[in-house]
Amino acid sequence: MSETKLKVAIIGSGNIGTDLMIKILRNAKYLEMAVMVGIDPASDGLARAQRMGVATTHEGVEGLARMDVFKDIDFVFDATSAGSHVKNDAFLRALDPGIRLIDLTPAAIGPYCIPVVNLEQNLNRPNVNMVTCGGQATIPMVAAVSRVAKVHYAEIVASIASKSAGPGTRANIDEFTETTSKAIEAVGGAARGKAIIVMNPAEPPLMMRDTVFVLSEAADQAKVEASIVKMAAAVQAYVPGYRLKQKVQFDVIPVDAPLNIPGLGKFSGLKTSVFLEVEGAAHYLPAYAGNLDIMTSAALATAERMAQSMLNA
Repeated sequence: MSETKLKVAIIGSGNIGTDLMIKILRNAKYLEMAVMVGIDPASDGLARAQRMGVATTHEGVEGLARMDVFKDIDFVFDATSAGSHVKNDAFLRALDPGIRLIDLTPAAIGPYCIPVVNLEQNLNRPNVNMVTCGGQATIPMVAAVSRVAKVHYAEIVASIASKSAGPGTRANIDEFTETTSKAIEAVGGAARGKAIIVMNPAEPPLMMRDTVFVLSEAADQAKVEASIVKMAAAVQAYVPGYRLKQKVQFDVIPVDAPLNIPGLGKFSGLKTSVFLEVEGAAHYLPAYAGNLDIMTSAALATAERMAQSMLNA
């Protein structure tokens, strides 16, 4: 295998982009941080990049395209907003059709990607979407149930500290619920999905918490729990602060006393409840910002695996 690393650029010098930059500089085996791209010359992310020896531009993707290093860029991470990503993808694709984009916005131009669930099927895609922080945390749990029993409905509630949500995250709230709901179905395997996000203003800020409710056909509870525990361990391989907050809970819904689920009708079978906590690695924001950490960790794991595949080809 070649020891050459593939060069990457990050668009978006806010919380997510800056945290991702630090992770690449510290931990990447196959990626080399080349350029941090922003639009605010006074942003902390651009200043930090400069201090860490990373080239910068405050002129957006147009500025990136004018840099000599652009021709050597293999991957671009987009940590802006859903609307901006649509424009960024079109602009960069016109200049270099072979460039790979890792989308950390809810734009979902490319397929949804949850590393532990479907990364291997998407290794060669030119644009992959990292869904949302809530999606990265909860969809693996839905998929874990889905590989044991048919899932009729899955609902997730993601609670994050208000302080961990920057302007980009706040601009994407509507897209968050829509994208996450669709990915619960497309990747998690649920026939129907629903997503809710809560920004908690509590002081001191609380850790990211996620609740997953899954309604499935009747199944062996021990097998479902084992599948969930195994999946949680797989996520922990790239997000060390990811953990089950308590034991998996089960409720058997009998045929003679079904639940009435709006849009689903009468349901009988197995209800599985999973309670998660995600502690951040505190590379940029404090440890309560697990929502930031799981997104950037998943994006890095995705690009690293893609780069490894390319270098081994």
